[in-house]
Amino acid sequence: MHNKSQPVRGEPEAAHGKAGLVLAALCASAFMASLDVFVVNVAFDGIGRALPGTSLQRLSWVLNGYVIAYAALLVPLGRLADRYGLRRSFLTGLALFTAASVACALSPNLWILVAFRVVQATGAAALTPAGLGLLLTTTPPERRAAAVQLWAASGALAAAVGPTLGGLLVQQSWQWVFLVNLPVGVLALLATFLGIKGGNTTSAQPMPDFAGAVLLAAAIGALTLAVVMGPEWGWTAAPTAVALAVAVISTGAFAYRNCHHATPIIEPALLRVRSTVWANVTGLLFSAAFGACLLGITLWMQQSWHYSALRTGLALAPGPLMVPPLVMLAQRMARTVPTALIVAAGCLLLAAGSATMTLSLTSAPHYASALLPAWMVVGAGFGLALPTILAAATKDLSKDRAATGSAVANMSRQIGTSLGIAALIAVLGAVPASQTYDRAWWLVTAGAVLAGLAALQIGPLRRPAPPQERAGAPTVSDRSAATGR
Repeated sequence: MHNKSQPVRGEPEAAHGKAGLVLAALCASAFMASLDVFVVNVAFDGIGRALPGTSLQRLSWVLNGYVIAYAALLVPLGRLADRYGLRRSFLTGLALFTAASVACALSPNLWILVAFRVVQATGAAALTPAGLGLLLTTTPPERRAAAVQLWAASGALAAAVGPTLGGLLVQQSWQWVFLVNLPVGVLALLATFLGIKGGNTTSAQPMPDFAGAVLLAAAIGALTLAVVMGPEWGWTAAPTAVALAVAVISTGAFAYRNCHHATPIIEPALLRVRSTVWANVTGLLFSAAFGACLLGITLWMQQSWHYSALRTGLALAPGPLMVPPLVMLAQRMARTVPTALIVAAGCLLLAAGSATMTLSLTSAPHYASALLPAWMVVGAGFGLALPTILAAATKDLSKDRAATGSAVANMSRQIGTSLGIAALIAVLGAVPASQTYDRAWWLVTAGAVLAGLAALQIGPLRRPAPPQERAGAPTVSDRSAATGR
């Protein structure tokens, strides 16, 4: 007979704890992970000035190293959390993210900084799925929806305050954009230790496909390298050809493993669900366009208008403030408007905002009349499209595949962001000028339009009529019986 206080290997041990501390720890971690995206974008130019001799192409790996590692590891580390316990995985990921943030601040050169950004992304990829799992398992059912909304709102709050906070921090030093994670991370760790008990069951589940994750990272990284460095190396030069060859070979090897491994990164069954496939394609294209747009606007204000980091952060803040009301609008629209049309509308708003920048931005810093309206349209497009894309990626999946579907959708977002940043850097070149920024805005516009076209494939473009909308109209079951389906 075993001790009932000890979990048996393979038996689920539910996490439990003090609701207030649990929610505080998980919201703090979500806030910290989301904040990092915006503050590092604002600090991008400052990091480049602090590390002399760093080209824009090489500096882009501060962003791309993070998103590539996060994309490749999100799904396998989520499955590892199911194997070794949610609480243990969350604490490990949070501690790793916090320690790596400090190491980033202390980095003496660019490539050490990029290496610790990869470590930081590994921590984020571990804590994100484990954190949501803890939230769902520790919150009573009647309070679960409100807790998830508050957890999601923490990320939205980080997006809203991130640009301004990043500007304030960079005024002191670029290192502070990473050191700010230290107090937040330590408090979240303490709250987790004190507030959450249990949830550390180990199970006999098969190990996730980490070799597949390495192949995926190699494929994305090699393609990103070729796109970023192609203008400098030459598109027909040997290094570019080698990078492209590595990308193709790694993609093929990843596809093979994905079809034959017991726990693949992307379950083949997901690729047979139309809404999931097209939501991921749309999410990749939309994130590529938005990632390029966000970094492009930041660099434009700092390099062409010579804005300080603080002024840049304040100028960026109105865009994220458009997101919450548009998310609520999208939720209301979803009752009567097909998902595909809502997403397509958001993509077209992003396209309209970037096209407006092409036509209105000049070397004269007319923020209120030239940039602000376009940036708010972009923010509206983000709020309308992205949350709807993430919902569409899982709406037709069974409950046992919803978590994996959500993780794959977030992975697609990160891959898109990496490729978008790479394309922007390639277009801008070593010395950005007005004409290169014009090409960048048109690149964003084209990517957003392609995302809108892909969105139209997510599902039907009209709501099905109610079964008995007209007197005597055949019901769905009648039609099924008549056709034998």
